[in-house]
Amino acid sequence: MSEHYTVAGQTIPNLTAGYGGFLILWGVVISQLSDSNSITSYFPSLLGIPLLLSGVLAMKMPEKRKLWMHIAATFGLLCAIGGTRFFMVMGDGLNYASSSMLMLLLTGSAFTYFCVQSFIHARKAREALEE
Repeated sequence: MSEHYTVAGQTIPNLTAGYGGFLILWGVVISQLSDSNSITSYFPSLLGIPLLLSGVLAMKMPEKRKLWMHIAATFGLLCAIGGTRFFMVMGDGLNYASSSMLMLLLTGSAFTYFCVQSFIHARKAREALEE
């Protein structure tokens, strides 16, 4: 069994940092494009900051990787939960706000899935070493 779980050749900390960076960029770009005066348009960016930090810290401090990845998984789940608001506004059609909610729902769900798969992989690898 390989040491680390990967997605498209990327380790989960790399994926986490990339996802965090994507969310930060998304929130800023969408807020600027929509000329939004609301802080809620930056919600993806606000979730992206701790994801980016936890991904970078997991890479820089491998002895604390488990802690940082659990924090990242929590924020990934918050992205997915925040995105469920899309179902409340989908009748209004796709606009900047609803597309951000849909993006959070889809990407947050996928990211959380990858995190869970990574945790399962790590547990199986640890059990294989103990045998």
